[in-house]
Amino acid sequence: MDTIWKIRELSADEQTLTTQLAKELNISELSARMLVVRGIRTADQARKYIRPSLDEINDPFLMRDMDKAVARLEKALQNGERILVYGDYDVDGTTAVALMYTFVKSLTDNVDFYIPDRYLEGYGISFKGIDYAQSTGCSLIIALDCGIKAVDKVEYAKKRNIDFIICDHHTPGDEIPKAVAVLNMKRADCPYPYKDLSGCGVGFKFAQAYSQTHHIPMKWHEMLPLVVMAIASDVVSVTGENRVLAFFGLKEINNNPAPGIAALIEVAGIDPKHVTITDLGYKLGPRINACGRLYSGRDAVELLITDDVAFAQHRAQDINSYNAERQTYDRTTAEEALAMLAQDPENDKKHTTVVYAPTWHKGVVGIAASRLIETYYRPTIVLTAGEDGTISGSARSVAGFDIYSAIDSCRDLLTNFGGHQFAAGLSMLESSLPEFKRRFEEYVAAHITEEQQHPMIHVEAEISYEEITDQFFKVLRCLEPFGPGNERPVFVTRNVINNRYTKRVGKTGEHLKLDVTDRTAAITGIAFGKGDLALHLQNGNAVDVCYELDENIYNGVRSIQMMVEDIKIVNK
Repeated sequence: MDTIWKIRELSADEQTLTTQLAKELNISELSARMLVVRGIRTADQARKYIRPSLDEINDPFLMRDMDKAVARLEKALQNGERILVYGDYDVDGTTAVALMYTFVKSLTDNVDFYIPDRYLEGYGISFKGIDYAQSTGCSLIIALDCGIKAVDKVEYAKKRNIDFIICDHHTPGDEIPKAVAVLNMKRADCPYPYKDLSGCGVGFKFAQAYSQTHHIPMKWHEMLPLVVMAIASDVVSVTGENRVLAFFGLKEINNNPAPGIAALIEVAGIDPKHVTITDLGYKLGPRINACGRLYSGRDAVELLITDDVAFAQHRAQDINSYNAERQTYDRTTAEEALAMLAQDPENDKKHTTVVYAPTWHKGVVGIAASRLIETYYRPTIVLTAGEDGTISGSARSVAGFDIYSAIDSCRDLLTNFGGHQFAAGLSMLESSLPEFKRRFEEYVAAHITEEQQHPMIHVEAEISYEEITDQFFKVLRCLEPFGPGNERPVFVTRNVINNRYTKRVGKTGEHLKLDVTDRTAAITGIAFGKGDLALHLQNGNAVDVCYELDENIYNGVRSIQMMVEDIKIVNK
């Protein structure tokens, strides 16, 4: 499947700004270009962007119902009510529960937390969870990263004299639950200026508002690492307020992580002094998610709230083994799904992938969907057996296509669904599957663009290797943390040839170790899965290389290297 390289072109005004910023900041035009592309227009804006401040985060009381949420928590504390902190079983949910539980625990001992069982209760607020609250004497539930559609569950709780404060970031439905307070900046009637907070981020704003009201010092060092883990793992924008929270959260993780996070970093094999947002999203996040996917999200919360180093190390080892088990399940699921698709004579004509097998593990279908997109680049849903005769699963989208809207168009066929434009969860009766497949395919075929049907790499700029200086790399690092809305810059260099030591690496020679030049300078790099191009380069042939830049540390020596995204053979 051919990947499109879409290079970002500068307008005439942007080019003028680039030249101006380069002069004012005494940096290269390439460095200035990266700032301009990210909306920086003045030297002062550039300095603020490079040096974020916690003063930039928004007033939490701009969020609708925040005053009600603070007042209800204060009432519970004054009356000695028992409080239940309730959250989803993924990274965003478990970090949110850890944050809120730790915060409320600092105010009262009369608090408990609850993570629903993924298989027995499903996503979101459950009747079983409310029954647990009632049986343990809880009269206030603080729900995090879920609840925005729990209209019936909130009514069920109200009849049992249990109030809800909902802290969610998912897209609301037609009706807002009648909770005491519903904190969600995506409500149509919410004036909060930043709309992309994670569920943990909304919980953080609640804690901030209560602390602000009652003059309690904010424990940034405890809260922000949890917030940045949620930002990294839940694929929310790393812009505006999220970028500030992520910047300081990463700083805390690298300087003084809590025992649970430190133990996870160790089992994941990450350099504890150079933890990146990518490490959080691709190494720590999957390990935390493995708890809820295979066993219980409680394990993750207990790890994140502990002060006991020995317990943290033991629990982190357990979670690491869960992740290894999860990897086996998702690899097998993807292989079986690919075999199923290969037997479908109509498969290559379709705009969607929808596969179902009752034997697949429910906890890995979302990961399997992402794996299938690597082979068939199109909106994908993987389903397995659910509860009470239903089937359920996860949906993953391709860049630019809103899969939530596509699923919403079939809502009359579903028993439940939720999510956002990039990913969603859904369930239906098995008898509805054939009609769902037909209508989902019909909707996607009518709405997906030609461009959205091909994998695309958005390229920051086409450059020569001589432009990759230490000063340039220093500016690039100042743009971190990267993520949606602030993507890690990708560059293209043309007509690259072997310098000296390009070769195959890996157990079976599947990867490519590059030592190349464009005749202006030489650089090294790694290209995963591109080992078959070694001979082409060794024979003196040229390629175009699309890559990110990273810092390599070997025997204490630091160097800049390419992390190759794609390679194209130059046709002479």
